[in-house]
Amino acid sequence: MKKIYYILLLSVLMSCKTETKSAEVANHTKTSVQEVTEKVPVKASEVPILNFEQFEKYLHLDDEYIHVVNFWATWCAPCVKELPYFEAVNQEYKDKNVKVLLVSLDFNLKKLDAFLAKNELKSEKVLLDDPDQNSWIPKVSPEWSGAIPATVIYKKGKRKFYEHSFTKAELESELRHFIN
Repeated sequence: MKKIYYILLLSVLMSCKTETKSAEVANHTKTSVQEVTEKVPVKASEVPILNFEQFEKYLHLDDEYIHVVNFWATWCAPCVKELPYFEAVNQEYKDKNVKVLLVSLDFNLKKLDAFLAKNELKSEKVLLDDPDQNSWIPKVSPEWSGAIPATVIYKKGKRKFYEHSFTKAELESELRHFIN
């Protein structure tokens, strides 16, 4: 009988933690991605986990920044290969008001945790966890087939979508269209 009691107690405590985490994520929807991720260590379990409704506003920020939103996953070799270029751009162009957001589409949190710990990505990160891809992919871009890597670069009224991987030179070339 005691075992059942402890199992029930443990279940309640775990669900409270999950609800608290969900409430924390929901509260983050009123803040910028940078505010959300400034305190984020390199564990995926501590990266903001958003559904598309919570995430969508990061595709339409109207401020002085050039936003580079890259959709990737640890299981996507071209995605992983281009991540250092996004990291470099994030550092080298921050004085030109460029902000990089890395949007993981991973579904294996242990693998993502290990990847983030090993690679220590400094760019802002979120995990997009919304199983209804057929409804949100065209909201990112009507041109998007759903393949990754995929990137959106935008500033105010100018927006461009890319469904391919980048070299650093190609990424910088595209950024120049938004900086000038």
